[in-house]
Amino acid sequence: MKHVRVTARVVALAAVVLVGVGACALDPQGDSAGAAAPMPVAMTETASGANAHALTPRQSTQSTTTAAVSKSSATGCPLGEHQRAVEKYLNKLGGFGKLTEDGKQSAADCAAIKKFQRRYGISPTNGRAGPTTYDVAKRLATTDVRRCKAGSALTFCIDLTRQTVWAMKGGKVVMRPTVTRTGMAGYATPTGTYRVGWRNKKAWSTPYKVWLPYWQQFNGGIGFHETTTYLHNKSIGSHGCINLLHQDAVQLWKLGKVGTRVVVFGHRAGT
Repeated sequence: MKHVRVTARVVALAAVVLVGVGACALDPQGDSAGAAAPMPVAMTETASGANAHALTPRQSTQSTTTAAVSKSSATGCPLGEHQRAVEKYLNKLGGFGKLTEDGKQSAADCAAIKKFQRRYGISPTNGRAGPTTYDVAKRLATTDVRRCKAGSALTFCIDLTRQTVWAMKGGKVVMRPTVTRTGMAGYATPTGTYRVGWRNKKAWSTPYKVWLPYWQQFNGGIGFHETTTYLHNKSIGSHGCINLLHQDAVQLWKLGKVGTRVVVFGHRAGT
């Protein structure tokens, strides 16, 4: 057994005993050998590193390979290699403006893609339909909320396969699917049905010496919390926790309470 203690800033809590998983926290290490290789990040979609200290633009890792070379359109927005697919997925999601599904960049398309990138923390926010924008749009647009066995009570749903999170109550979605980052190789987030055990707006992880904003624990040392680093580097992950963008962590915090049902299903590639 592995003993992990997550201590709140004000209230000292007893050690939590975990079986088969580790307490989550931000981690600078990548997936272990044998994990699925991440998709290369396009030159205009720089990843600063997930679960690590944020890097400066100069330090950020950039891939020198991409499926297509970007070019500026008449709108001043770069044209990405996934333009048509992103147009389709954003139209399916709704809420970002109407895009013409023709694979061409227009002023309306550019504005819609930028709005989507701002919403989901994709950097840079330049309207380009590159690999990261495509990946996030596809995961969200193909999330089937009916796969979550939510029942009538408020339920937080986690699809490990698509790396998405949403909330349901009475058979209806009360928080739309959003992006997450779950456990990396060796620390896979376990599937199953759980309950939120305790919550703290700013908990402290003793083993990894990091703050866990909007912490909602549901399985040993595993819980939901905001990550303050770049979420979209898929080559690494958490120690089992459900990492969220700030606004999603806040929304989930406002919805949840001790006893809220949590359903985890699917499988993250490489874990």
